[in-house]
Amino acid sequence: MLSSIYRDFGFTEFRVKFSDRPARRAGTDAVWDQAEGALKDACRIAGVEYELNPGEGAFYGPKLEFVLRDAIGRDWQCGTLQVDFVLPERLDAEYVAEDGSRRRPVMLHRAILGSFERFLGILIEEHAGRFPLWLAPVQVVVATIVDEAAPFARQAAAALQKAGVAVSLDLRNEKINRKVVDHIDQRVPILAVIGRREAEEGTIVLRRLPGRDQETLKLADAVALLAAEATPPDLRA
Repeated sequence: MLSSIYRDFGFTEFRVKFSDRPARRAGTDAVWDQAEGALKDACRIAGVEYELNPGEGAFYGPKLEFVLRDAIGRDWQCGTLQVDFVLPERLDAEYVAEDGSRRRPVMLHRAILGSFERFLGILIEEHAGRFPLWLAPVQVVVATIVDEAAPFARQAAAALQKAGVAVSLDLRNEKINRKVVDHIDQRVPILAVIGRREAEEGTIVLRRLPGRDQETLKLADAVALLAAEATPPDLRA
């Protein structure tokens, strides 16, 4: 799950470290042997390759550390997964198994992103502020070329918003080149441009910033395309 989430955020390069028992720890060596063996078996079954990080486990159990590498080559430990046989023993925790017997559970401690604020900083640097469409705070800006296109631009923005797209309107009395530059600076992923012809034909010109490539689509087709791209990865069919 952690691997899938990191890839969704655009981190294709990360390492997994196996941190085993520290010098100061709770629990017997037998308990640690069991916990470390269970975590290594889980890695083997899941096909997770790891590097050893001796003595860096938590005081209550071994852990996996997920280390991301950012855009400028720095490593950050974010997610962790820890196996804990010690605290259930100390808490005298039990559960009733299917056969009616009382058994001791195993506790799993899991952090997916680690410090949320730190992860956001890493994420912003990784993308230089240019988030993938599904993650961008403003996903599409509908910009007019002429004032006469404003009514259709409002209609287009309303249709996008209804489809779940985070949209903004730019009806300023500015040249389109000025609007393009402004929204490139604001790291907007897509500019939907509407001029007099587009308003008459019911179309939108989609430009993917900061590039120059563009395509002209009917409003309904553009809404369907952008709504699909704006859907978070875990909600896609």
